[in-house]
Amino acid sequence: MTQHFPTRQLRFFLTAPSPCPYLPGRDERKVFAHLPLSDGAQVNDALTQVGFRRSQNIAYRPACEACDACVSARIVVPQFQFSKSERRVLERNEGLTRHIVEAEATMEQFDLLRRYLMARHAHGGMSDMTWPDYVAMVEDTAVRTHLVEYRTTSADGGPGDLVACVLVDLLADGLSLVYSFYDPNQPKLSLGSFVILDHVVQAKLQSVPYVYLGYWVRGSEKMAYKARYRPLEVLRPGGWVAYEEPVEGPELSDEQE
Repeated sequence: MTQHFPTRQLRFFLTAPSPCPYLPGRDERKVFAHLPLSDGAQVNDALTQVGFRRSQNIAYRPACEACDACVSARIVVPQFQFSKSERRVLERNEGLTRHIVEAEATMEQFDLLRRYLMARHAHGGMSDMTWPDYVAMVEDTAVRTHLVEYRTTSADGGPGDLVACVLVDLLADGLSLVYSFYDPNQPKLSLGSFVILDHVVQAKLQSVPYVYLGYWVRGSEKMAYKARYRPLEVLRPGGWVAYEEPVEGPELSDEQE
């Protein structure tokens, strides 16, 4: 079914070239538009179908002149069968509890994010994120969104330490993982993989067909893990198609996140 949205409300802009964070020696450009406050959720749904991602109240997608390595990727939930290694990831995290909370930033979340960034992306574009930046990332939105917190269980049976968190958009046809972060000192739990797999579980329970993973970048080790979740669809010029290349590499681990 073709989706329609009020394009007259949208003005698209093109960024200047800047160094690509995924492929050394290349430049990136993005096209972006501000999501309208009145029907931002519907516009976000429609733009996601044509390869855009959301950051706060901005929808963007790559518009590089000499490279098309970045492609949108989504897990096809109804046909997804958990592999042995994926089931082990879920089993290792059975002691965690999931809590859906409003899209409101907390200092506890921000502290976890800072530890994650310093351990995993110390030289990345988000490494200098401040508290106001984080508040804006979480709260500056006009779409259907929430946070999912994953916690240990305390001695008295209540919620314990926050070990993982993810910002999730609720789309008409699935769940879009906007940004996730986790305790970098728990590598045996494979928390990055667990967050994705748990949302496949939730999508199955909610009977929605897709979990959107953002961009998979061919040739980028940082993004290679996304191609391991099968069945996977990627967005090509003619529309969404099945990604069928062989799965290569070791079993799931946080080293892929």
